[in-house]
Amino acid sequence: MKPLAGVRIVEFDGLGPVTLAGMMLADLGAEVLRLTRADQASAFGDVGGAVLHRGRTAVPVDLKSPEDRTTVLDLVARADAVIEGFRPGVLERLGLGPEDCQARNPRLVFGRVTGWGQTGPLASTVGHDINYIALTGALHAMGEPDRPPRPPLNLVGDYGGGAMMLVTGVLAGVIEARRTGLGRVVDAAMTDGTSLLSSLFHALGASGLWSAERGTNLLDGGAPFYRCYACADGGFVAVGALEPRFYAALLAGLGIDPVEAPQFPPSGWPALHLRFERAFAERSRGEWEDRFRGTEACVTPVLSFEEAAGHPHNLARQTLSGDPVQPAPAPRFDGVVGNPAPATVIDLKAASALWA
Repeated sequence: MKPLAGVRIVEFDGLGPVTLAGMMLADLGAEVLRLTRADQASAFGDVGGAVLHRGRTAVPVDLKSPEDRTTVLDLVARADAVIEGFRPGVLERLGLGPEDCQARNPRLVFGRVTGWGQTGPLASTVGHDINYIALTGALHAMGEPDRPPRPPLNLVGDYGGGAMMLVTGVLAGVIEARRTGLGRVVDAAMTDGTSLLSSLFHALGASGLWSAERGTNLLDGGAPFYRCYACADGGFVAVGALEPRFYAALLAGLGIDPVEAPQFPPSGWPALHLRFERAFAERSRGEWEDRFRGTEACVTPVLSFEEAAGHPHNLARQTLSGDPVQPAPAPRFDGVVGNPAPATVIDLKAASALWA
């Protein structure tokens, strides 16, 4: 039995973090009803189908219909949590906000994820992942020093700062509600979550160990022993030789005399970077993978998503599999690989009977 077996969640279909959060909760065993538009159109179109919508039952609803809204409230009355990603005030105007839902179900946890949060001067302003992380300082720290900051896909704001914080908040709320009988409203703002993820860099900055100058620090590509390098065949390798022992193994693999390449001080990093760049350009990615295999140099090939699915380690752990290929549920419990269930569709009447 999965850890969240018996937990019921109503998910209002949306983009980005709420969709990933619903997938994760379903992967963990929660029974999730995903309320979609009455015309069965998804916010993701066909993109989410087999992957992001897995494990849940889609229930087409017309939220402008008083009858459908009443049935939705009936479902909420029997749920442990709601998750939604609308702009502040949208569900309140429909009579489906936290007060309306918790009036029917006082133990309900109402999980809300937005970019700016439910309060503050930007709360009702539109935006996307790139805008939210821009206001936290995180985006400023990413990219080359002489180029504009580079967006890190939507992994930092939407997913790290949004979905993960939403899941954490909802699960904490459900645990509390089972103890107290009272639910909570979870305000998961991507600006808050991304700032929380940036705690290390705030700590380093407070200690004088982090510079606002992009590309000059230990973990932002400024260190020659913690960055990616191009290989002779056009592929890339990732180098993470932070500790002295690992750095020594890196130099050994590159055939560089340690006396000629001290790891510190940072003033020597630009010259080291050029030296490492020339060295890695002499062999193919596969040759470097073979050369560093079994060592402590922390050198790995940079794989595409397609290549990652075929890597021996990922194959052994069944990290990526299926048709279409998709990530396995994570984290694992007792070492068992979870098998995600497919997405299904039922009508609102059947959903109400399901949770009767």
